Amino acid sequence: MPDRIIQGSVIQGAVISYTSTLSIGDAYGGGFYAGQISTAGNGVANYNLVVAPVASGESGKQWQTSGESTAGTGSAIDGPTNSSNMNDASHPAAQFCKGLTIGGFSDWYMPALNELEVCYYNLKPTTDGNNTGAGTNTNAVPSRGSGYTSGTPAQTSATNFKSGGAQAFSGLYWSSTEAQTTLAWFQNFSTGRQASFSKDSSIFKVRAVRRVAI
Repeated sequence: MPDRIIQGSVIQGAVISYTSTLSIGDAYGGGFYAGQISTAGNGVANYNLVVAPVASGESGKQWQTSGESTAGTGSAIDGPTNSSNMNDASHPAAQFCKGLTIGGFSDWYMPALNELEVCYYNLKPTTDGNNTGAGTNTNAVPSRGSGYTSGTPAQTSATNFKSGGAQAFSGLYWSSTEAQTTLAWFQNFSTGRQASFSKDSSIFKVRAVRRVAI
């Protein structure tokens, strides 16, 4: 996954100059640049992923207040649709994300499993060894067809996202992807482990994200 993209100035549909580079962890789009995704799963990026600031875009919430299946939440990459299908009081985590307005943007949502994994891969806060049973992600850019090694990904180079930093992920985070009737997927941001857990648990966090089309 390239850690830098170019931002251009556009006038009348033509790029006329390049004004800056954007690195993982840089302020961007109301939050921070977390990498790129390919919704087609073909390795070609079609969105930049933006993670919300901790202070306004992260909270500890239940995925659901009861253990029932939620239609339209099975996608591993379509966080916007997953979130829209549970934007109600019985789904506190998604409702929290969908209700946010940060930096003038109101299109925040709860990340799907493969979007959350991109956040881990690029913004891993710790120096802990990775869970080698996780990490395959065809929606990442570049596409990853195999799991983590113990040392890859390494701790992020983005200072604010390292453990103890102001924007660091810490602990266990819900994705918006349902695993089965009573369970939803989460990711451990110390080791990258992905697993499912009871939706009504309140021990997990949620961190909102948004997309910027490329």
